[in-house]
Amino acid sequence: MIKLKNKYDVIVIGSGPSGCACAIRSAQLGLKTLCIDNLSLGNSKKAASGIFTNAGCLATVTLLESAKLYESVVNNINSHGINVENVSFDARKMVQRKETILNLINLQTAKQFNDYKIDFINASAKLLKPHVVEIISPTPKTITSEAIVLATESNPISIPCAVVDNEFILDATAALNLIEVPKRLAILGAGVAGLELAGIWNRLGAETILLDAQETFLSLADHQISREAYKIFTEQGLELRLGTRVISTKIINKKVLVEYQDSEGSHAIRVDKLIVASGRKPNSDNIAAPEANLLLDENGYVHVNEKYRTNLPNVYAIGDLTLLGPMLAHKGLAEGYFVAEQIAGIKSLPINYGAMPNIIYTEPEIAWVGQTEQSIKSIGDPVKIGLFPLTMNPKAVSRNKSKGIIKIISCVETDVILGVHIIASDASELIAEATLAMEFSANNEDIIRTIHSYPSFIEAIRDACRSIEKLKTV
Repeated sequence: MIKLKNKYDVIVIGSGPSGCACAIRSAQLGLKTLCIDNLSLGNSKKAASGIFTNAGCLATVTLLESAKLYESVVNNINSHGINVENVSFDARKMVQRKETILNLINLQTAKQFNDYKIDFINASAKLLKPHVVEIISPTPKTITSEAIVLATESNPISIPCAVVDNEFILDATAALNLIEVPKRLAILGAGVAGLELAGIWNRLGAETILLDAQETFLSLADHQISREAYKIFTEQGLELRLGTRVISTKIINKKVLVEYQDSEGSHAIRVDKLIVASGRKPNSDNIAAPEANLLLDENGYVHVNEKYRTNLPNVYAIGDLTLLGPMLAHKGLAEGYFVAEQIAGIKSLPINYGAMPNIIYTEPEIAWVGQTEQSIKSIGDPVKIGLFPLTMNPKAVSRNKSKGIIKIISCVETDVILGVHIIASDASELIAEATLAMEFSANNEDIIRTIHSYPSFIEAIRDACRSIEKLKTV
């Protein structure tokens, strides 16, 4: 048991992506740091807990990798001249592999905490007033700090008509721990989390139906990419039912009866499992004592300025707790680093949310950065658009990964890149070059003149730029 000090330079409440980043960066800068989190430690008593490793994107990516490998062996391995018969899988071992990897990453985080002498306690805590935090469990104690950072991330949004019991009606975390593949599966929500979960269990043989209230599929993404994704995912066997409103769920004979309405009337489906993936909300309940007067909005988001300062002196909020930017792990990481440097007195450039990549971990992946075609055209600005299909990329063809497109949007007058949108295998890697280009206000010619390795997926970004206009002769 760590012997807590009575005073710290920085106290971080929460050890998710933003909390871990802030704690580690604070300690790197020589600040005496305490991190507090009340989530379960799981199998490792030494590791910091948190959504960073115990749920969310890392768990999804790890389990999806197993599902993709199985599907590849079943459907594609013979084309390589490799003959495999009687292919089977063990879902329990897939989940165990995921847990082993997450625990390893957790231990790596714990090692960083130890290396930088960050104190960590697994307990509930809340802000009492500026500079004062109360540790509620296991033993009540108040601790003071020069700065306090709130980084408790977010929780799944509950749906009254689909109450989670994690036996038949599952939240996203339970859905990543299934040890048997359901024959028929429904998912409430065809957004990021819903699609990622669907991609896992559909590949392992579950008949998968996604129900979403939105009329437009992936409305936040560029609509051309959304249409391409819809086409690919339906070809893979996903059943996407848009414009639906679930009105009730019932457990009958160990099946879930889901009743919903759409423009054609009322319908009902029976499934083995129902996953609720309808979004997240800030985890701000009981984050501060009422007398602290921390300012929150009606949805539980903490009010902050552009430097993540709350209405209270030396109290900051980062990650999913604020409305600055989307709920993304890497957004939280960036904010954690930024706030730590602010506390240490380092003047840093503000985070550029306009160059913040968005990723959906499906197969193929979807990634984008910057503005969409529809958002630019809605304000009447003319644009130039370059498109490059991966069927023309040698590396993609050689790997049987040629489904997808890369789209570049640039300004007519300046040629500056305004947005890059990708649906492709490893889109999460490809988007890095586009993000860097946008951070430095690059134009198409900058990308074209950059020498790309051949053959590679990344050269498709250059080829998309070339499709806008040919390189001028110098």
